Amino acid sequence: MADVYRISDPAVLKAVAHPVRVRLLGALRTDGPATATELAARFGESSGSTSYHLRQLARFGFVEEVPEPRDRRERRWRSVHRYTSWSNSELAATPEGREATLFMRQRQIDVLVGHWRDFESAEWPVEWLDAAGMSDDSVRLRPSTLAELHDRFAELVREMAEHDADAPGAEVVAVSMAAFPVRRPT
Repeated sequence: MADVYRISDPAVLKAVAHPVRVRLLGALRTDGPATATELAARFGESSGSTSYHLRQLARFGFVEEVPEPRDRRERRWRSVHRYTSWSNSELAATPEGREATLFMRQRQIDVLVGHWRDFESAEWPVEWLDAAGMSDDSVRLRPSTLAELHDRFAELVREMAEHDADAPGAEVVAVSMAAFPVRRPT
């Protein structure tokens, strides 16, 4: 699996921003290859719907069929890339690009809220209750420093994931980072 799919076309970003497609792509990235039927059962969708959305994801280069299925009758899908990336400034140059980034940010927030709800509705051992959570802070940064923060954060997440990849007791953990400048009233 390649590491990053860099998008410059607003239509491609908007295509993946569909709520069902975001969930399907996330599941394939996190849990590995699956069939449309398996994904349909997991997300409460029809297999026709998941099959359609998987074909759309394939059309835009996000997923592909597994070349050697376990069974000739099954059609297994896998993610082609680990991450999706785009340039906010590049896409902000057109109304379509601004709309596509708005859609994608909304999907990212929806996924974050879904992970939080799932966490809150499940029983977890005390170690997980103490380790999980959210925090926020407001600091003064320059754009270059914020870009460095994003890069270092991503590097740290990858480092920790490699460290615990096969560790007993490790779980899949949803990690999000959002950082935006805030204009204060004058």
